[in-house]
Amino acid sequence: MSTRFNAAFTALLAAALFGATTPLAKALLGSLSPFLLAGLFYLGSGTGLAVLILLRRLQSHARGQRVSHDRFPLREVPWLAGAIAAGGVAGPALLMLGLQTTPAATGSLLLNLEGVFTALIAWVVFRENVDVQVFLGMVAIVAGGVALSWQPGAAGLPPGTLLLAAACACWAIDNNLTRKVSANDAMFIACVKGLVAGSVNIALAFTLGAAWPKAATITLAMLTGFAGYGVSLVLFVIALRHLGTARTGAYFSVAPLFGVTLSWVLWPEMPPLLFWVAAALMTLGVWLHIRERHEHPHTHDALDHTHRHRHDAHHQHEHDFVWDGNEPHTHPHRHAPISHTHAHFPDIHHRHTH
Repeated sequence: MSTRFNAAFTALLAAALFGATTPLAKALLGSLSPFLLAGLFYLGSGTGLAVLILLRRLQSHARGQRVSHDRFPLREVPWLAGAIAAGGVAGPALLMLGLQTTPAATGSLLLNLEGVFTALIAWVVFRENVDVQVFLGMVAIVAGGVALSWQPGAAGLPPGTLLLAAACACWAIDNNLTRKVSANDAMFIACVKGLVAGSVNIALAFTLGAAWPKAATITLAMLTGFAGYGVSLVLFVIALRHLGTARTGAYFSVAPLFGVTLSWVLWPEMPPLLFWVAAALMTLGVWLHIRERHEHPHTHDALDHTHRHRHDAHHQHEHDFVWDGNEPHTHPHRHAPISHTHAHFPDIHHRHTH
């Protein structure tokens, strides 16, 4: 139970960091092009995490601790590459373009659609189990998105709405592809994504005629990206490892609430009635996701992988090295087949059919 509680808290913290990034991005768009801003966000993310990885290894070496140097599995590279293309290149660019014609508070709350798209892809494409409560939660969030976007008397949706929805779809694809590699080092995954996506977006920005802004603006953008895209993604991958894609996406759906709060601080205004209707519907949807409980007899097939773990009911194995008794720890290990019953989510150990 504590593991799931910690995973939920981790997902909520990731949501808070990412949600706060949206209004800050809106503020920075006045001096930066959309592609350049997305590039600096991700470059700050990748660079900051690379420094942390180096410091982590130096600290472990200085303490004489055993450090795992397992290479990223080649068979999983296509999943990571697809996640980077969808969530690291297309998603941020669409977000920045959409924010140019969308109020920050509206844009922040509309990002709840990411959780819906994430759950739908997990359910339909990757066959992840989604219970009735999760489905009803998705319906509530979609209804909130419609209420948020609807403008009485308008000929159509606000121009930026469709771009923000497309960004959410890209991140949903990213989330589902990242699930396939979530057992690996979360900091490494986020670092590679940041460096590659940052470089591509900056290259696109200069191809389209962008110019370097002032050093202070670059620094602010990269620091914002480090927290909102880098640290947030590390926490998201860790939560993904324990909760599965649809559930983690549901927790992450609270990100706009943090963004809305910050946008009110930056641009004080009285939200319209439909804003509160949308907020209520989306809150209901998230609540339905969070209270879902899934329990049934299930069987674990034999599995070999590497990740940080404790010796719980799913990790009863011997070690081929001298173990000092400290846990959690990381090393390659094998799971023997086991059948039992307990409440669980579709994490890295519960990806069975129903």
